[in-house]
Amino acid sequence: MRSPADRLVAELRGRIGDERVLSAVRAVPRDRFVPADLRDRAWENEPLPIGCDQAISQPLVVARMCELLELDGSERVLDVGTGSGYHAALLAWLAAEVYSIELHEELSRQAARALAEAGARVSLSVGDGRLGLPEHAPYDAINVAAAAAGQVPAALVEQLAPGGRLVAPVEEEGDQYLALLRKHRGRVRSTRLERVRFVPLVERPATGRG
Repeated sequence: MRSPADRLVAELRGRIGDERVLSAVRAVPRDRFVPADLRDRAWENEPLPIGCDQAISQPLVVARMCELLELDGSERVLDVGTGSGYHAALLAWLAAEVYSIELHEELSRQAARALAEAGARVSLSVGDGRLGLPEHAPYDAINVAAAAAGQVPAALVEQLAPGGRLVAPVEEEGDQYLALLRKHRGRVRSTRLERVRFVPLVERPATGRG
């Protein structure tokens, strides 16, 4: 009898051509990244709620975004929108270094526990993902797991290394699509891909005294 992970990989094969990505999907325990009461659905090809009005994305979408980054295991990667930590865990399996930033401190704490249980090494930060993490730039690849309004934030594009790739959902007039950006000889080329649905990429609220 096939395991839940094997069944999921079988479902994704044919739509995902990168065998390294499929191996990562099989190896990373998705059940560690969902709430305990949803673990019986963890290996289904569907998004699931994780709290803070956020969700763990559909495995097909996560795998597709990983595939678009064309990782060979040598890269430094920035993951914007840690969420459950599942996407970061796949990136850690596929790349050399992964830095991940999350707006919600509670989600970052939950992700830290799940990543530790999964044995995935990811450097986590809490902050405004639109600003990236310039202190660790440049990045060979950047993954954005929340929808940018109109265009990818300039700060993220600036943190791409020469030859770097960035994949992000972009929203225009209520529709979202995946955008793939490549930096080559100082210029950035953007390709519009399939439609998707993500939560919006928002700024960190200002805090005050009093």
